[in-house]
Amino acid sequence: NPNCQWPLNFYRTNQSFANVTEWAYRLVAENRKFFSLLTRWFWGRHVELPDYFLTRWIFLRALGVIYLVAFVSLWTQISGLIGHNGILPTGQFMSAVREQCDAYKIGMERFHRLPTLCWLDSSDTFLNVQCAAGTTLSMLLIFGIAPAPCLALLWLLYLSLATVGRDFLGFQWDNLLLEAGFLAIFFAPLQWLPRAARETPPPRIFLWLLRLLLFKLMFSSGCVKLLSGDPNWRNLTALTFHYQTQPLPTWLGWYANQLPLWFQKFSCAAMFAIELGAPFLIFAPRRIRFLGGTALVSLQMLILLTGNYTFFNFLALALCLLLLDDFSIAKIVPRKFSQLFNTQKNDRRWHWPKAVTISLAVVVITISLFQMTSMFGARSGLWFPAAYLDAQLAPFRTINSYGLFAVMTTQRREIIVEGSNDRTNWLTYEFKYKPGDVDRRPEFIAPFQPRLDWQMWFAALGSPRQNPWFENFCERLLQGSPEVLALLEKNPFPSKRPRFIRAEFYNYHFTNAAERHATGAWWRREFLGEYLPPVSLRE
Repeated sequence: NPNCQWPLNFYRTNQSFANVTEWAYRLVAENRKFFSLLTRWFWGRHVELPDYFLTRWIFLRALGVIYLVAFVSLWTQISGLIGHNGILPTGQFMSAVREQCDAYKIGMERFHRLPTLCWLDSSDTFLNVQCAAGTTLSMLLIFGIAPAPCLALLWLLYLSLATVGRDFLGFQWDNLLLEAGFLAIFFAPLQWLPRAARETPPPRIFLWLLRLLLFKLMFSSGCVKLLSGDPNWRNLTALTFHYQTQPLPTWLGWYANQLPLWFQKFSCAAMFAIELGAPFLIFAPRRIRFLGGTALVSLQMLILLTGNYTFFNFLALALCLLLLDDFSIAKIVPRKFSQLFNTQKNDRRWHWPKAVTISLAVVVITISLFQMTSMFGARSGLWFPAAYLDAQLAPFRTINSYGLFAVMTTQRREIIVEGSNDRTNWLTYEFKYKPGDVDRRPEFIAPFQPRLDWQMWFAALGSPRQNPWFENFCERLLQGSPEVLALLEKNPFPSKRPRFIRAEFYNYHFTNAAERHATGAWWRREFLGEYLPPVSLRE
């Protein structure tokens, strides 16, 4: 390989290395049949250096679809969430930040601490313009037009909205999209129009950084569950709670909840085996890597079927695509299509300078290693440069730590919001997707994310004082904000807004098979008490 001459140069200049390689060569030469068999087992028929043109082509389009879903999903909700009449108005937030920066004489540093385009304009119009631009750029990426510039702008726009979205865009999959999207900028071909035969080879260093991201995501998810000390994970009973206590279960989750205890424990053990073992196969020889990828894909599909985790599972599946190479993908796509990626015709003039790719790789790997060792409680002065870099880059949410459900929620508490005009007769505000009516079947809504419904799940884990946005939400209901009401399924006060709002606490459980057969209900619930006492606009 003309682009990888360092092993040969090292062989020529280092006698110890040369002696080891000569010994290894003799060992293989004397046992050709055994090593030939071993090679076929681990690598298959293709032992030459694989290409990743087809792999990249599919991955970038998958990423474009995920960006499209993320922007369109947010666009339909943004006015009610962070618009002028929304729950957390961006205009008020940016005004408060400006006042603080001026009071403490914070100059250009403000743009580093709060990286958003809303410094230019925080109006509802500009929020919608950013969503529209993200939608347009996502479609251009899907069609392969200027992929690298499109990815750079998509990253910038999503970061901008995630920064001002605060509670509503603070999820791990938002961070994962930013990190994967940033690395994809340098993985994409540097060209303006989609011409497969002239694409430059995918930079292998960024292929491996994207694989490292998949490793970090999956391995960390397994580690945090054990490191948290939660007995439900350690005794393998966590899944007996998970299907009914997760934020937005599907109707298949109801059926999974009915499975016997031995199967739930077996499923939990299998999940740990995949999350803690399969990620290491990412770095194994070709066929072993495919085996690891199959295990990761299977886990993501099972999660996708039983719970609505927005575009998270789809993004994880897209990263799993990078475990394949062109030899494997060519078997399942039309031959004429695969022949378009003829490496003999590639124009290799346009590529990222090595100084850029290597520098970025060093930063990403250093911070990722620091984050993963910190997860295990390792602290050392040697990590100070990495810790400093991590802190400096934290506002950009582009090199992140991961780990979902470190502690299993064992009870499903739901907040039921009600309105009244006389404090005697109360009418319920029905949400679009979160559990409320016990007879309503849980739905499949992923990859769409109803961000208010999701945030209500987190609000139920704490108190109104711990979730200031919830009081803002109730205030908007009292004001009859059309933008906020549009986030709900049912407004029980269509003609006249209520004088009072209250929130009550319930414990929800999936019904069992006998209860469901008798009543038709998917849920049963018990009243726990008051979450928020009756409030009015005057109060």
